[in-house]
Amino acid sequence: QVQLVESGGDSVQPGGSLRLSCAAFGDTYNTYCMAWFRQVSGKERERLAAADRAGNTHYADSVKGLFTISLDNAKNTLYLQMNSLKPEDTAMYSCAASGNCYGTFNYWGQGTQVTVSS
Repeated sequence: QVQLVESGGDSVQPGGSLRLSCAAFGDTYNTYCMAWFRQVSGKERERLAAADRAGNTHYADSVKGLFTISLDNAKNTLYLQMNSLKPEDTAMYSCAASGNCYGTFNYWGQGTQVTVSS
């Protein structure tokens, strides 16, 4: 079984940076691929980035060059470094895990809120 716990969400001014963390507890077979999603009220959940334990990463066009995903195999922790934050980045950010980056993400954290405003 897998449990995911996010942290690092906060309120920040435009142009600021945050690093989100997602600690994974349980077997590593089902957390071979981990990803970050975000969702705002009334909109579809957006997949931002994914990383697998072989070092492969994938990014949505909306965050390329701005956000960096990394997966620390030794710590079983996923990170999302977010720079140059804008008000439109305000959302609930959640991490998810799967045995395959192209498969179904069966495990989800509770989410951490990121708010970007002046």
